Amino acid sequence: MKHLGTTITIASTGDLERGAKEFLQVARGQRLIALYGSMGAGKTTFTAALCKVLGVEDPVCSPTFTLVNEYRLPGGESLYHFDFYRLKDSREALDIGLYDYLDSGCLCLMEWPEIVEELLPEETLAVHIEERPDGTRILY
Repeated sequence: MKHLGTTITIASTGDLERGAKEFLQVARGQRLIALYGSMGAGKTTFTAALCKVLGVEDPVCSPTFTLVNEYRLPGGESLYHFDFYRLKDSREALDIGLYDYLDSGCLCLMEWPEIVEELLPEETLAVHIEERPDGTRILY
């Protein structure tokens, strides 16, 4: 897996959009993004900010029970948002057609990727989100 190679600090929820824009500049068109972080670290909130910056108009919510949500970008391209938290093992991801999504060329944002790590291509960008005691979030 690739790593972000820098640290992005998000001071508050009001700073999310700026942080998302900075992230997109650093990620330089990366299509497969694995979001690591503890429960409540802000993975879904950050995904929602990324979607907003990219022009998604639909409300963004966690796909915890559906495993994957599909959103449309302004040009009509799909963006896939995964949440693997409820999977027992990586075989369940294969059952939903994970490789079809990963090979689609569309942006794939994946929460709880630890569960499917062995299935993710080398070019996947690993992004860690950590909440600091003062409430700021850092991405690295």
